[in-house]
Amino acid sequence: MNKNSLTPLAVVTCAGMLAGLAAIFFWVPTEAFQGEVQRIFYIHVPMAWVAYLAFAVVLVGSIAFLKTNNSRWDALAHSSAEVGVVFTTICLLTGMLWAKPVWGTYWRWDPRLTLTFVLFLIYIGYLVTHRTATDPSRGGRLAAVVGITGFATVPLIHFSVDWWRGQHPGRTVINVEGSPQLPIEMLITVLFMVVVFTLLYTVLMGMRVRLVRLEERVNAV
Repeated sequence: MNKNSLTPLAVVTCAGMLAGLAAIFFWVPTEAFQGEVQRIFYIHVPMAWVAYLAFAVVLVGSIAFLKTNNSRWDALAHSSAEVGVVFTTICLLTGMLWAKPVWGTYWRWDPRLTLTFVLFLIYIGYLVTHRTATDPSRGGRLAAVVGITGFATVPLIHFSVDWWRGQHPGRTVINVEGSPQLPIEMLITVLFMVVVFTLLYTVLMGMRVRLVRLEERVNAV
């Protein structure tokens, strides 16, 4: 993705973010039990979904790199891991801010929270493996193995609220039967924010991949 295509996409992303924030604070109803703090939901949940997407890209890029040994796939996977870790960090922090007034504490070793923290540590490990390797090719291949195996945590996180009893609420956007569980204003807003954060992910990925290619050119001189 070149600079000319990134700029308008970034503008659209900023406009979408402003529209989404306006909907969060002025359109969606205040949740009856949790009150104003529930508005974190519209940031927390989309962040989690887009983190899943980022790590799925790591999975695909890692498999392709191991198969072809093409550094472009490694750059794609590495860049997506970096962005995915940022999104996961924000997901964890917003979840903690949401938990404090609702649960009375910032953290509980709930299955979904614990597994999300494990996911975060796995991809931190991916980045450390990639960064500290003396041989970039070997480091990329070792990191690719971490990226592939680490993705197994994603379905565990997603279905943990169905498989294990914990304090984290169940699936509220779409339930087990596949039916929406939110009022229409809430559903539209959270899905809109998923689109906005997906665009943000795309912009950040485009910038990071371009930077990796520039670094490769500098190192080749």
